[in-house]
Amino acid sequence: MKFLAYGPHGSESAAVIDGDRTFDLRPLIGEARVVDRAFLEADGIARTRAALAAGDLPELTALGAERRGAPLTPGKILCIGLNYRDHAAETNAEIPAEPIVFMKAADTVVGPDDDVLIPRGSRKTDWEVELGVVIGSTLRRTDSEEEAMRAVAGYVLSHDVSEREYQLERGGTWDKGKNCETFNPLGPWLVTADEIADVQDLGLRLSVNGKRHQDGTTANQIFPVAEVVRYLSEFMTLYPGDVINTGTPAGVALGLPGTPYLRSGDVVELEIDQLGAQRQTFRDA
Repeated sequence: MKFLAYGPHGSESAAVIDGDRTFDLRPLIGEARVVDRAFLEADGIARTRAALAAGDLPELTALGAERRGAPLTPGKILCIGLNYRDHAAETNAEIPAEPIVFMKAADTVVGPDDDVLIPRGSRKTDWEVELGVVIGSTLRRTDSEEEAMRAVAGYVLSHDVSEREYQLERGGTWDKGKNCETFNPLGPWLVTADEIADVQDLGLRLSVNGKRHQDGTTANQIFPVAEVVRYLSEFMTLYPGDVINTGTPAGVALGLPGTPYLRSGDVVELEIDQLGAQRQTFRDA
């Protein structure tokens, strides 16, 4: 199944795709606009399957050009830095001995095709296509990767937009370059874990103004998804609705000749196998 949201910003409605048909999720999700912690804690994925099997959800036939919102209201957004061997190489960074962890605020999330705002004064706004992992059940410290993966509800395409000057040249943590307004487009779908046969065999691609810059695979991750989820559980409790951005492959502006950072009017298109595609226009804030 694929969960999605559609409609005006702040007034989205939830839907679910089953096969090639789309169904209204509002009878199950109540007043919530999109999937959130409460829905997942209430076994919402299993209840959706049961409702589909029973024919209890009305079919939607005309979404057409409706705006797509983020399919999930996240709790924590946890991010893993330098998690692809080729990305570490292009930025002349050492392979980390343990995952590098930082956080993004949930209010950075926007829809997959919404405009992204370049902060005032920014000179080094950069792109990063990433696999997002969505937690579906509470996970406290575990030493088992199998237990960690049982806590995963599904996966989502995530754009971890970054401002490199703020991130790397202003001292302190990376968070300053990661939490600007609109800096985490999410979606178009939350794809349930059972739909993905091998999460370590997904292609990731990103283009700017039609020119391909990133073309990688999750097989190149330094710390695979199962290890990342298990590792994070050592330091914090993971709750339903938490999202983990698992790093980006080579091809970011920071590592390219001439460092072609984003400017107003640039169009970024990105996709991950089986998780859909995004398209954003970057605008000056």
